[in-house]
Amino acid sequence: MPAESASPLPLAGRGIVVTRPRVQAEALAARLRAAGGVPILFPLLEIREPDAAALAALDRVIGRIDQYDLAIFVSPNAVSGAMQRIADKRRLPLRLRIAAVGPGSARELARFGIGDVIVPQQRFDSEALLALPQLADIAGQRIVIFRGNGGRPLLGDTLVARGAVVEYAECYRRVMPQLDTAPLLDAWKHHRIDAITITSSEGLRNLFEGVGESGRPLLQETPLIATHRRIADAARALGAVAVAVAGPDDEALVAGLIAYFAQPAQQH
Repeated sequence: MPAESASPLPLAGRGIVVTRPRVQAEALAARLRAAGGVPILFPLLEIREPDAAALAALDRVIGRIDQYDLAIFVSPNAVSGAMQRIADKRRLPLRLRIAAVGPGSARELARFGIGDVIVPQQRFDSEALLALPQLADIAGQRIVIFRGNGGRPLLGDTLVARGAVVEYAECYRRVMPQLDTAPLLDAWKHHRIDAITITSSEGLRNLFEGVGESGRPLLQETPLIATHRRIADAARALGAVAVAVAGPDDEALVAGLIAYFAQPAQQH
């Protein structure tokens, strides 16, 4: 009897646009290849070092880190940007509690030897972190939030409303790269794009702006797999007609893509 053919990989032949910053894109691309997908790298944000003024302010925070009760890291980039600079100068005080918005940040903290981290166990955003009991009774506590430039004010504003003294420390910058959309438009023309992963609202806006008038209808018809409900809502507001929400990390994104294409309507 002839040998049975192996089951096809779940994303076999699917062209998936990866929009993570270039330094983080390859890990997701490798997972997609392992599932049979064809990653198309198209970073919508660049991660850069803060400007000189922000670096000086970050160093001042590091210099008085003993004065804080809690340090919050909003993203893996915040961890790597801050902890590398801290490691070059000193050790974190043992009494300082550490919190992270999601598991990706917690894993990055573990890379720096920090294992006891306050982190949500289900949803991974500011709202979920604020719902934890460890952040309920914080009146009078001094809190530093390590983040990139800008960002949502909800976390800091809510902690201040609860009576905490909050300070921000900018440890990286997100900037829009020069987008050459010609390869993307060509891939659409030749039907090589099956879905796009979107990991930030800022990147989403950059994409809709970058593809221009000619590319926008194609983008709106392409399935978008977002890492958060807030990003998905923004995509729908921009006219996207096929939007799904996955989790925040690479494993969850690939699982979300597999689940999307496993639907009967998407299997052809």
